Amino acid sequence: MSSRIPLIYGCGLFGKEGTLFAQIHDLEECQKIIDGFTARGHKIMDTSRVYGNGSSEEFLGLLDLNKAMVDTKAYPVTPGDAAPVKLRESLNTSIRVLGPYGRRIRVFFLHVPDRSVPFEETLSEVDKMYRDGLFEEFGLSNFYCWEVAEIVAIAKARGWIRPTVYQGPHNALERDVESELIPCLRKHGIRFHAYSPMARGLLSGVKPIAALHPIASARYSPYAAAFDRYVEILKKYHLTGAQVALRWIQHHSQLTPDDAVIIGASTITQLEENLDASEQEPLPQELLDALSELWMEHQGRAPSYAFPVVHRGK
Repeated sequence: MSSRIPLIYGCGLFGKEGTLFAQIHDLEECQKIIDGFTARGHKIMDTSRVYGNGSSEEFLGLLDLNKAMVDTKAYPVTPGDAAPVKLRESLNTSIRVLGPYGRRIRVFFLHVPDRSVPFEETLSEVDKMYRDGLFEEFGLSNFYCWEVAEIVAIAKARGWIRPTVYQGPHNALERDVESELIPCLRKHGIRFHAYSPMARGLLSGVKPIAALHPIASARYSPYAAAFDRYVEILKKYHLTGAQVALRWIQHHSQLTPDDAVIIGASTITQLEENLDASEQEPLPQELLDALSELWMEHQGRAPSYAFPVVHRGK
């Protein structure tokens, strides 16, 4: 049995010790996870130039991906990083450190907006790099829906490559993409890749918010009351957090089989649990109603799907 919505493995946990998000520092452990993921028929890995301060891509370049393809992203660490010269430099670095997989990058994403650079300048260089054969598809991540529409309009008017994929956060307690972003993507023929289906570990129901990664803890601090009630839901239905969260995104979100879900795992055991949960049946209606009630009560506190303050533009 396979999942209803295709799965992508998020390699943000791969990388050198002490670097951004990295939790798996041993190449042998990384290989076990890659092998376990691809053995189930999944063939796409997701990374970024910023993950592990660049070491996530480096690790992938040293592993056997079993014929899987790689999606990667350029992150504007400082204002101006989405300008043509720096953007190409970022992609060229990704290509180099990814080794054999750099020659077949599937989707190249702009990880977050660099609003200090006019979109026209960034998109012109993206188009040139595409025509140079450096990647197969162009994607956006963490942009507002109106920015997506603006980018599509610019690309269409100039005859440049248009974005065909969007990465954004989506889970049972973060549904703000449903009202405007997903309709915008559907209108423009853009697929949606949902990251953080477990809300960076919050929906595991195991760790309190304060015990999560500092970035996740800050993001979900308004959800303290929701977390306590979520744990009660898990106990009532005798389900794990992964079973609830991943079955919800598979069967009860607005995703279609043309979209994808990006999952993570820090151990092979956790990976197998997440893969199994993704292949299970829909959730019972009573449980769905309880989750929807939680969302409706807390949606006013929900963090934005987009990055609101990244290098405000001129």
